[in-house]
This record gives sequence, C-alpha cells and structure tokens, in this order.
Amino acid sequence: MSVVIVGAGQAGFQTALSLRAAGYLEPITLIGEEPHLPYQRPPLSKGFLLGKQAIESAVLRPEPFYAAQRIELITGARVQRIEPQFRRVILTSGARICYEKLVLATGARVRTLPLARISYLRTHVDAVDLKQRLGEAAEIAVIGGGFIGLEVAAAAAVLGKRVTVFEMQDRLMPRCVSPVVSEFFRRVHGEHGIEIRLNSPASAPRADLVVAGVGVSPNVELAREAGLPVANGVVVDEYLRTADENIFAIGDCAEYPNPFAGSRTRLESVQNAVDQAKTAVANIAGRKESYRAVPWFWTDQFDVKLQMAGLSGGADQEALRGDPESRRFSVFYFRRGRLIAVDSINRPGEHLMARKLLASGAVIAPEQAADETFDLKTILA
Repeated sequence: MSVVIVGAGQAGFQTALSLRAAGYLEPITLIGEEPHLPYQRPPLSKGFLLGKQAIESAVLRPEPFYAAQRIELITGARVQRIEPQFRRVILTSGARICYEKLVLATGARVRTLPLARISYLRTHVDAVDLKQRLGEAAEIAVIGGGFIGLEVAAAAAVLGKRVTVFEMQDRLMPRCVSPVVSEFFRRVHGEHGIEIRLNSPASAPRADLVVAGVGVSPNVELAREAGLPVANGVVVDEYLRTADENIFAIGDCAEYPNPFAGSRTRLESVQNAVDQAKTAVANIAGRKESYRAVPWFWTDQFDVKLQMAGLSGGADQEALRGDPESRRFSVFYFRRGRLIAVDSINRPGEHLMARKLLASGAVIAPEQAADETFDLKTILA
C-alpha cells in the first residue's frame, strides 16, 4: 500500500518518518514545492536572523537519510491536481504518482498586504533575503504585533536597529494571550528601544526595511479542486480523514474537531504538525485513533520564553500566578470554572505541569492556580 505525502514541511516529513518508525515497508513518496530538503521553520525567525544558527541547521535530516529509509523525496515539484477516482496525483511536470493513501500536508502561505517593497518571513528563501536586508538597514518597521512580527522586531533590536512595530489592535498578540501578557511584552520590547504603535492600521511606514507578519492562509486549493470540503482549512474528522477515506489532511492546512476548543479549528504549530502526523499514521495502519493532543506553542523574544498550553479563546476567568515584574509568571485561563489554557513566562516547569493538567482533565480552582504556595502536583496525585 503506497503512501504519497503532498507537502514536505514539518507535518509531511513527520508522516514519512513515523511510517517507517512504525514498521511500514511499502513505498513512501514525499513531495515538496521548495527546492530544499525538509526543514524546521521556528529557527528562521529566531537563531538564524541573529546569526546564531546557520540556515543548514534547520534541515530536519541530511539527504542520505531519505535513501536509507527508502523515502522517495521529490523537491522543487508542485502537484497540479489530485484525481481521487484514480488514486493518483499529477505534477506540473506531467508525472503521475499513484497512491493507496494520500496525506495532504500542504501548509499555509503568508497573507500579503497591498503595499510595495515589503518583506515577509515564512520560507527558507524569505529568511535568507530578510537576513541580508536586516544587515543593510538601520531603521525597521514591522507590521503586525503577533508572534512572527515580535520575533523579527526582537532580532532586529538585538542587531542594533531602530525598530517600530505597528499593530492594528489595541494590544500585542491579541488573539492568543491575555491583556496582562500583552502588556508585559509591550514593556519588554520598550525596554529594548522598540517603539510600539497600537491601534495603527497597516499603511506604508517610512523605514529602510518593512516586514509584515499579519498571519497566514491555509493552502486548500488542491483539496477544493479535488471536490473535498474546505472551510478554514481542509475539513477532516477526528481521525484526520477528509470526505475521501483514502485522503488525510494534517498540519497548518487542516481544520479538525478540537476537543480543547470545543469546536472545529486549525492550528499552526510544530506540536500540532508532529502529533497530527503520528495520528494519521496510526489511522493509515488501521488503528482508528482520534486526535486529542493538548495544543502547545512557544515564542522566544529577547530573554523571555512564552510557552502556551491549551487554547484560551472563550475564557471567562483568569488567574495570575506570580508577579510580571519578576519576569516569571503564569496566567491560568478558565471557562465556566474549567481550566482550558495556561500561558507561562520563563516558567518551563509550570508549562509542563499545565500540559499534564490539561491532558488529564484535572479539576483546579482559580484560587488554587493563583496561590503560589499551592503545589500543582497534588492535583494530579
């Protein structure tokens, strides 16, 4: 039973890796549009921009790995269409590749702005180009106060650039953190000389370099043209199957029923890509495993690590554990008295505990979460 994987990012790579790790012996084909070996994206906005990591360090495995694992890796190739009735994909080159099971790991692409001379950061090429431009620029404007925008702003400031961040909303990272966390990061960036302009619509700021980080859009065109349902991503069930039982969709491009959100959602994270790949492999093997992994995310900005567990959307109560002035604290989010997410600043142990609490469905009261003398481990005992 041959498996074809469209998309050679973290999700696609992990699918191929997990298939072989599970003892799968049949042909595996991994198709990527970029001409590079599969690589990680997080280092692009962090260590690479700062010159702490070579771009090659982002590569997930060296080229000989694929031959050794009998994974046919096709890079620099684009799938033109899927023909579900024949169980095959057609490349723009005209090549036809047949499959028994197909995994769509097509990822997402940056949302662009109708402005000239703007840099973005998503791909290997983007990162190399941005690093060069950063080296040549003195004044940087960043449009977007989300993860990518703030990581680029932090890197530019460390490199000695004058940086201004423009955010349309009234606080930073408004979609994913509480006001106390937004304010903390506003102060941190201000301490490093970064000017933050809130309630500022996207325009054409004057700067040597303008970088936009205004989100991404899922790549759903192949699925839609193949007659598969799409919404905010390729629609899949709890087993990550599309409407065609032989086609799965995972990672940034997939919209799935999320038990932690209580609704259908689409997540953009390394954790989600890796864990969904493993679940898809289990279902390809016939084990019928639903996807129920606790979502978690992180961002590094200056000497601050924000680690997030769960999904805080819809929270109606928050509990602050620790003092933001100490630069080490957590925010616990509750909905109707139930813990749904935890954001931890420079508290890695608390982040790991939060993931365990959420995975177990343990009951914790807001006052317990806020009390630093209360041992969270007792909740799991």
